[in-house]
Amino acid sequence: MQHFRRLTPIALALGLLLGSPALLAAEAAEAPAATASGKAPLPLDELRTFAEVMDRIKAAYVEPVDDKTLLENAIKGMLSNLDPHSAYLEPEAFAELQESTSGEFGGLGIEVGTEDGFVKVVSPIDDTPASKAGIQPGDLIVKIDGQPTKGLSLMEAVDKMRGKAGSKITLTLVREGGRPFDVELTRAVIKVRSVKSQLLDDGYGLIRITQFQINTGEDVGKALNKLRKDNGKKLKGLVLDLRNNPGGVLQAAVEVSDHFLKKGLIVYTEGRIANSELRFNADPADASEGVPLVVLINGGSASASEIVAGALQDHKRAVLMGTDSFGKGSVQTVLPLNNDRALKLTTALYFTPNGRSIQAQGIEPDIEVARAKVTREADGELVKEADLAGHLGNGNGGADKPSNGKQKNAPRPQDEDYQLSQALNLLKGLNVTRGD
Repeated sequence: MQHFRRLTPIALALGLLLGSPALLAAEAAEAPAATASGKAPLPLDELRTFAEVMDRIKAAYVEPVDDKTLLENAIKGMLSNLDPHSAYLEPEAFAELQESTSGEFGGLGIEVGTEDGFVKVVSPIDDTPASKAGIQPGDLIVKIDGQPTKGLSLMEAVDKMRGKAGSKITLTLVREGGRPFDVELTRAVIKVRSVKSQLLDDGYGLIRITQFQINTGEDVGKALNKLRKDNGKKLKGLVLDLRNNPGGVLQAAVEVSDHFLKKGLIVYTEGRIANSELRFNADPADASEGVPLVVLINGGSASASEIVAGALQDHKRAVLMGTDSFGKGSVQTVLPLNNDRALKLTTALYFTPNGRSIQAQGIEPDIEVARAKVTREADGELVKEADLAGHLGNGNGGADKPSNGKQKNAPRPQDEDYQLSQALNLLKGLNVTRGD
């Protein structure tokens, strides 16, 4: 999801308008006059049908239903049939959405969408119950605590997965068309540290972004400084890992991209309202110092992740490696209402600098590298020349290197991660050919 913070004035204005039923009623009574101002008249026949349906339900439904419930259900239905990302947020859901952008919220740590009426995992968030249980992007959640998810709205399914920290929940998953299987998880307060960094090898760094929060751009700048300090000199290469990153705040994606670009367009958006057509450009500063860059993406890289990947690819600033991204190229604006509720409404599509729409297509990597399990064979007890008695010394006076003289290194992330190891190898190869 993306929260288009630059649209706040429009959001508030729309919120006040939508929260004024008396005003809407007055407009309905004088609908023909609306054409004089260029606005289409209200659909009076459809409104009469709506009122008639509501009256019939109240009169004939097997159990009494109050007006508030009927009207809120009507609003939810109106939004749920627009697209998978638009929704009516009741007070609890609105509060949780605000918490998630600040980096702390309750739940399982799964970003979800819908597919063919089922709930689909977009990506698990690092270091959460979902990622620790082995849930993977693309898994279909077919049952929640034994109850089928078929036919549930996305918000209803999310509500069922939320709960008190420490409580247990069982998800029934289907992976790649296989047989359903159960995974039991314990809910937790999800505290997401959006940026992690470390040196992979001498001169080569890794920055991992788990999701885009309000402070992510600033945190990436700090991570770049720390890597330079830990390395003691300018980096030879950097891996930016956006795999299984479900997205987040659009402004954060712009700030992260700007750390690696000196000029040019980063992303632009197009929508029906004037303020939804915005362009974001890079400033001349380059926090990365032009370090060779490989960006890792996969099917769990969505939304804001795709903005960053697309911008760096279009500017030929980075080599993209991995598999096709998720393909969410729409912007959601949170429009507060006047009763602690809000609309999360799709208001625009975003485009990469070269004009590519990512919506329902995704970003293709420059080099496709599928996920694979790394298993290393033991070297065994091989005898080398330096082990033989009476061997000659090195012609240049170098020290002997017997078979038992090589120290074992501590485990490194690239030792168990095939895609990451390939990214590191590519960076080293680039430095060899450049003569660095």
